[in-house]
Amino acid sequence: MSYQLETQLAQTGNRKDPATGAVSLPIHLSTAYIHPGIGQSTGYDYSRTANPTRTALEEALALLERGDSGFAFSSGMAAVHAVLQLFKSGDELIVSEDLYGGSYRLFHQLEERTGLNFKYVDTTLPNSVEKALTTNSKAIFIESPTNPLMKETDIEAIAHIAKSHNILLIVDNTFYTPILQQPITLGADIVIHSATKYLGGHNDVLAGAVITKGQALAEQLTTIQNSIGAVPSPLDCWLLVRSLKTLGLRVERQQSNAQALAAFLQAHPAIDSVLYPGQGGMLSFRLQREEWVPLFLERLELIAFAESLGGVESFITYPTTQTHADIPVAERERVGICARLLRFSVGIEHVQDLQNELQSILDGLVGEDS
Repeated sequence: MSYQLETQLAQTGNRKDPATGAVSLPIHLSTAYIHPGIGQSTGYDYSRTANPTRTALEEALALLERGDSGFAFSSGMAAVHAVLQLFKSGDELIVSEDLYGGSYRLFHQLEERTGLNFKYVDTTLPNSVEKALTTNSKAIFIESPTNPLMKETDIEAIAHIAKSHNILLIVDNTFYTPILQQPITLGADIVIHSATKYLGGHNDVLAGAVITKGQALAEQLTTIQNSIGAVPSPLDCWLLVRSLKTLGLRVERQQSNAQALAAFLQAHPAIDSVLYPGQGGMLSFRLQREEWVPLFLERLELIAFAESLGGVESFITYPTTQTHADIPVAERERVGICARLLRFSVGIEHVQDLQNELQSILDGLVGEDS
């Protein structure tokens, strides 16, 4: 029987221990497994290669993203790095010009050391993507929405371009999660998550995820995952399974809060601009004055001034010195990541409490300047 996504989430990891009927998924801490005989296996030999708790998580990830296979990694960047192992020296990837600073840092390092080439393009413009392609192009890598400027890309349009050129489409779906967007159903070949963020949702687990379409990619990622060994612990896998059960509820509340706060910020005189795609729990905004940024951040009490995102607690991040500090200043400013920009991960707190804090701080900044 086919179930709705919310039902699948609530049932994540259930009925995985028929011997006891345990409702909560068991945590299999064993790193080694007994072989019945030569050439015989229970399906588990060594925990780096496969672990029952991780298997339950990976099956859930594939199901939620409507992919064929799921792979769990020790962090989002480990997941990105694993996907890049699909390519060789001289290969070129077309990449969103506005993207997470950690991805930019990794791309730059690999470009210097391995001969991979990365071409940065405004992927919200399909024609620009098409024009950027060369005979060396092997994949298109996009964030949608982008981090931190919240630009959405037409995934179906980019997928059409990728298919027509026989190259891969890779989508980082961290911000929207499978609740709001399922890129594989739109034509993507690979989906990546920093599972630390919304999938984990509680700021207590570091993990990454890759979901693939088709047997060939699944076989390649299986080999890469086993070879690299950057897998999450059984406890981290269990924490993610637990968190997935409430993903739909969390995203619904975070989104409703973000929509209300985006409207509030847009109307406040201390705010120059609000960047919000209309859905999801992430938004960015620019203050009218750069000198207000440290004052604003120092006066936060309920909202945390911290890196990361997607948790039940609200976070505000300063990309200039935190998530995007490794991107050269000229490049940051060219795409719009200026020193007045703040990124807001809206949590599940009561929206009025969040708005009251923002209003108090912003009103104070305007009042002091008058």
